[in-house]
Amino acid sequence: MRTVRLPDGNSLPALGLGTWNMGDAPARREEEIATIRLALDLGVRLIDTAEMYGEGQSESLIGAAIAGRRDEAFLVSKVYPHNASRRGAIAACERSLKRLGTDHLDLYLLHWRGAVALEETLEAFLRLQAAGKICYFGVSNLDLDDMQAWYALTGGDGVATDQVLYNLTRRGIELDLLPWLRARHIPLMAYSPVEQGRLLREPRLIDFAHRHGISPAHAALGWLLAQEDLIVIPKTSRRAHLRENLHALEAPLSPAQCAELDALFPAPRQPVPLAML
Repeated sequence: MRTVRLPDGNSLPALGLGTWNMGDAPARREEEIATIRLALDLGVRLIDTAEMYGEGQSESLIGAAIAGRRDEAFLVSKVYPHNASRRGAIAACERSLKRLGTDHLDLYLLHWRGAVALEETLEAFLRLQAAGKICYFGVSNLDLDDMQAWYALTGGDGVATDQVLYNLTRRGIELDLLPWLRARHIPLMAYSPVEQGRLLREPRLIDFAHRHGISPAHAALGWLLAQEDLIVIPKTSRRAHLRENLHALEAPLSPAQCAELDALFPAPRQPVPLAML
């Protein structure tokens, strides 16, 4: 599995498994657990979740899926903004650990910025890190001004990633946020890389994929994975989709193909507010 370097020199897998809405429906539980286990079998180590996803049901599902295989997984979870206070984030982390059946998270993120001061959240993260409850901390859905505010805090430069919405149709971050992160060697984690499936129905992408003999998912993920400092976390709840997503790593897009997609889905010319789903 190709990796992406963190600011401290360690690395994360370039392709992970998103789990938004997984664990919500009992009828899908067996297939979802099988998909997570197959992901580990195939070398997809990074599994992303959040206490918000099904109010903990996603974390519980993952805990069941990785039982006996914790050392194979790089676990990422996120704290609600309203739980991200000095004490609240620590309590929320403990609940996530219990649901996941582990004694530590590999990466813990602030899900988005809320009313709690960033200083409080960072203080809680540093305490959790010192206690061995989390290995790394980061943020999610923070635009440039919020990232600058976080980074300026004492200890804020330890941020491991910013997880944001980024795909062929959501390229606004390329004008400001992404260059700022790259200048500081902070990898970006791209969620909803196929826009919750909507991008796969986009005629321009379908035509591109048909002409190049690949699937639309392969094209969309391959364009992101061609950027070597990005971590991509498509939500995948079926084994067939997981195997399809892995094709984007096994058969990378050429520079010419990426340039064609750039032209088909151009970035905005002026900065736009950070999009969220």
